[in-house]
Amino acid sequence: MKLDSYWLDTAPVFSEGAEGPVDGRADVVVIGGGFTGLSAALELATRGASVTVLEAGRIASEASGRNGGQCNTGVAQDFASLAARVGLEQARGFYRAYESAVASVESIVTSHQIDCDFVRTGKLKLAAKPKHFEKLARTYEVLRREVDRQVELIPPERMRSEIGSDGFHGGLLQRNGVQMHMGKFGVGLAKAATRHGARIFEGAAVTQLKRIDGERYELTSARGVIKADQVLVATGPSRLGPLQWFQQRMAPVGSFIVVTEPLSKQQLDAFFPHRRSYVTSLNIGNYFRVTPDNRLLWGGRARFAMSNPRSDEKSGNVLRKGLAKYFPELATTRIDYCWGGLIDITVDRLPRAGQHEGLYYSMGYSGHGVQMSTHMGRVMADVMSGSDHANPWRMLSWPAVPGHAGRAWTLPLVGAYYRMQDLLF
Repeated sequence: MKLDSYWLDTAPVFSEGAEGPVDGRADVVVIGGGFTGLSAALELATRGASVTVLEAGRIASEASGRNGGQCNTGVAQDFASLAARVGLEQARGFYRAYESAVASVESIVTSHQIDCDFVRTGKLKLAAKPKHFEKLARTYEVLRREVDRQVELIPPERMRSEIGSDGFHGGLLQRNGVQMHMGKFGVGLAKAATRHGARIFEGAAVTQLKRIDGERYELTSARGVIKADQVLVATGPSRLGPLQWFQQRMAPVGSFIVVTEPLSKQQLDAFFPHRRSYVTSLNIGNYFRVTPDNRLLWGGRARFAMSNPRSDEKSGNVLRKGLAKYFPELATTRIDYCWGGLIDITVDRLPRAGQHEGLYYSMGYSGHGVQMSTHMGRVMADVMSGSDHANPWRMLSWPAVPGHAGRAWTLPLVGAYYRMQDLLF
């Protein structure tokens, strides 16, 4: 079993990274080479801006390269509950922002001819308890009436036509969901950006930010110093560098994934006849899908802990038990990959994007980042050009998380809270 990301291990090598030291100046310096940063770099470079991306490690190797491979319509929380909290009009706007985000991903894949196994399969949210189906049914009524005429409610008696397990009690199908190979997409984004003139430096962790005036900054990195007329912070849950203001506003939550050996067509047809993207209704639930080479990818918040080889292996054992619970026929299936990493969750599970002390930023995707991170890269290119109205999250305040300063010790407390919610509701 490899303790590595399946997406990164099976992606082509990115060999177009900039050589030599980081130096000189740029119209825009992007901190972070994930989907947000690469998408922004691509968009800005196509408009003629000089762009430099500073990535601490390998491009698309953090949250962007360690996710579940799903790209779906829909906010991170229940739509009906969100509408009750923020109002129907604003909830509609947030939902449609995710529709636009899926369209952005498809547009980039198509226009830049990125080979990433892009396919539209739909997302099926699975009721893990009988009473969860009642909540899905209420959400279905609101979604269908207000924002999505294509949404479909799958009653418990029809579940066997969707998934080969008796562990679920109905589902909510959103047909706009997309799947793709995350590693191939990340490398494709980076290559497209460099073709249009962006410079991408890997191994260039930012260690110091010095404000010159207004939006202009001098950035010190592990590979040198550069001046920028504008800076975009696209670091997600990273705890590296002088970015405490952002770190204090997100809870770093571990997300872990295992990938099986290739399964037979007979097995796949029996368990996943439509090859959809799947997510369960528990707070500490699971998300899963079939990979392009016919493996089952099974992920979840297995343990609320930091990622390291020992922790990942423990989390892999938890995930294996969960997989066997829902699909006992796969209990002895070999696990070929196991890995984990942090995702950035905000208190209300809505993204944040805007400007702080002259720094532009977009992050806080809360487990729904593939589509929104890519989309927000393009949106922030508009914002940095003066079109702030393009930002769907511009009106949201962003207070610090109470009692949290970007520290990992809070993870078990977060986990205990959500486990209690799953037991009670």
